[in-house]
Amino acid sequence: LRRADVAMYSAKRLRTGRELYDPGRDSHSTDHLALVGALGDALRTGELDVEFQPKADAFNRTVVGVEALTRWRSPVHGTIPPDVFVPLAEHAGLARALTRYVLARALAQARAWSDAGHDLTVAVNLTASDLQDVALPEEIESALVVADARPESLILEITESAVLRDPERIGNVLARIGESGVGLSLDDFGTGYSSLTHLKMLPVGEVKIDRSFVAHVKTDPADAAIVGATIKLAHSLGMRVVAEGVEDEETWRRLADFGCEMIQGFVLAPALPAAKLEDLLPEPVHEAC
Repeated sequence: LRRADVAMYSAKRLRTGRELYDPGRDSHSTDHLALVGALGDALRTGELDVEFQPKADAFNRTVVGVEALTRWRSPVHGTIPPDVFVPLAEHAGLARALTRYVLARALAQARAWSDAGHDLTVAVNLTASDLQDVALPEEIESALVVADARPESLILEITESAVLRDPERIGNVLARIGESGVGLSLDDFGTGYSSLTHLKMLPVGEVKIDRSFVAHVKTDPADAAIVGATIKLAHSLGMRVVAEGVEDEETWRRLADFGCEMIQGFVLAPALPAAKLEDLLPEPVHEAC
């Protein structure tokens, strides 16, 4: 009965209607407690990998940015997907530590690419716990100083569902971050209940159209209309648009025709280690002495 209860709450949280019991989502199971301990150890020892999925200019096809994505390949527990260990971190009070870990790795890599002549932005996802922490803006500024990275090289991705937890408090935190020059992006746009309101009120300079709309833009007239309208709306508010989950050339062309500025998805590459991603980058540009 307890396991059925865990599955029920997972179905409610994920809005899937039904879910099978998963020990990773059971805060009282021995497997869950073992994973919590292993995740804490992984953060301390650097066991988590940070990989990067490229984002390309939709028109000239040049890679202009990346999204930092965490991968956990535990020697004891095997490969643990993000949809398991990220909620685990939230529930165990490790979300802030996980964000600091990814942010430090991502900014260090952004600085390394800059030194090599590659001018890329790097995006890092924030959790609801991050956004409710009033000390977050200072932590981000400190991380930029430690990495010797420019604020303009960093984009922080937020979701509408996270903002809804405390719109006034989180809005103030985001406003302070925006004043520092760090970019803000509204992720999974189109899946929330009040996206238009938040698009107007939040200090974001970019929206990411959710893959659930992008996937069918070439076959579903309704999805195509939604994507086209979203791009026009974002542009009217002075924002750029990223389409995520793009998997084929025809979808890329349709999005470019709509005026979408950036493309992200398997049509370019999955998330890659930094060394492998460099094969996709244009020739480095070095300033003249």
